[in-house]
Amino acid sequence: MERLAFKMYLNEGQKEEYKKRHAEIWPELKQLLKEAGISEYSIFLDDETNTLFAFQKVIGDSGSQDLEQTEIVQKWWAYMKDIMKSNPDNSPVSIPLEEVFFME
Repeated sequence: MERLAFKMYLNEGQKEEYKKRHAEIWPELKQLLKEAGISEYSIFLDDETNTLFAFQKVIGDSGSQDLEQTEIVQKWWAYMKDIMKSNPDNSPVSIPLEEVFFME
């Protein structure tokens, strides 16, 4: 099992909307993530910088950021682009983070 982490950026004042949308995550998107081997997925927010920190446990070589060709992920990105920093293809600006320490 691999652990992946990355950061994204929330637009100012969008914390509650971000939380609301994720509380109502689409069942078909949740199912896709599970089928892709993502067993744990947490997102944390640094309120001071509006930086989102995401963590996933993944079976296999790819995480949620590698599902860009699926229709449901593209729809989710389009749905989220108004509250996050996004790329021209609507994907969230996402920066992979290097693991520098792990304690089991």
